[in-house]
Amino acid sequence: MTIAQPATRPRNPCFSSGPCAKRPGWSLDSLSAAFVGRSHRAKGGKAKLVEVIERSRALLGLPPDYLLGIVPASDTGAVEMALWSLLGPRGVDMLAWESFGKAWIADVVKELQLKDVRRLEAGYGALPDLGAVDPARDCVFTWNGTTSGVRVPHGDWIDAGREGLTVCDATSAAFAMDLPWAKLDAVTWSWQKSLGGEAAHGMLALSPRSVARLESHAPAWPMPKVFRLTKGGKLNADIFKGATINTPSMLAVEDALDSLRWAESLGGVPALIARSEANLKAVADWVAARDWVDFLARDPASRSCTSICLAIADPWFTALSREAQASAVKRLAALVEEAGAGLDIGGHRDAPPGLRIWGGPTVETLDIAALLPWLDWAYAGMKRECSAT
Repeated sequence: MTIAQPATRPRNPCFSSGPCAKRPGWSLDSLSAAFVGRSHRAKGGKAKLVEVIERSRALLGLPPDYLLGIVPASDTGAVEMALWSLLGPRGVDMLAWESFGKAWIADVVKELQLKDVRRLEAGYGALPDLGAVDPARDCVFTWNGTTSGVRVPHGDWIDAGREGLTVCDATSAAFAMDLPWAKLDAVTWSWQKSLGGEAAHGMLALSPRSVARLESHAPAWPMPKVFRLTKGGKLNADIFKGATINTPSMLAVEDALDSLRWAESLGGVPALIARSEANLKAVADWVAARDWVDFLARDPASRSCTSICLAIADPWFTALSREAQASAVKRLAALVEEAGAGLDIGGHRDAPPGLRIWGGPTVETLDIAALLPWLDWAYAGMKRECSAT
């Protein structure tokens, strides 16, 4: 089947799931006030770092007794800092349904070598049994599976009276999904997802219960400098007052501030959530009218509105070997990219071969809508090419 090439392209063809599209109207001029050529510990530099913390806190609605700090190595560094610093005193339930959750399991089992670990896992497209989580144990989970497009639909499964800590990797959920902060004890994210910021910097929010754990528990393993949240058995409070552990990029800091101000101008997190949900709806309406494509997430309630992952349902495609599927999807994505209609839309390498479209709040729904006909065109072209060989 031949489909005519669409007449309209997205104004912004950037659909990468990290680093993600810049906010609408962004330009390098947005960084003109960056505090560069000076120490980040100088008064002006520290003020910028504190501003990121305070604007983020206000936008997200963190409880007043939660701490928030900027930490090294993006969301990965923030998660590792939480795992290495907090885990050990209790058994831990590790939830995984995509590659990042599996990575946290590997770190806890192979690197920290904790013995009392329960794995609650599900394959790509599904969630594990959230009701099996034991509130007497610590719990580590991703709110949104960036590589599977599966999110937890709500926080009702988290016991408000839990004894253990909840450690939540929220990097592709923060600023785009409603997080029940009072039920989350250590929460991590980066600027490069829903804010469209640059890489290398992470954010770590800690509840009073997490701070109590830090000050009562000495990990049994050596702690790298970039993971150390305490000094002399007490919390290093300076980290949460703009004194970062290592040198931050003040250009990236300025970029984060620009995104935060943009989010405020729209009306805050509710407006950002609405933008992401509108992007998901545009894709869902398109999928519902086609038989060659479907969501990787089988339950509509758990479909991500940021990392929108699509599976190819055409029987011709599903009959191919995984290697052939991966090659076909790569070609599909290449056709879209060569046409200038969509960049970086291939699924994650660990996921089943398919497509992944970032639908976070920096992406305009009009651009999502303009991309979708190109997927029809590219799929037909790819299938025609493959069938001819």
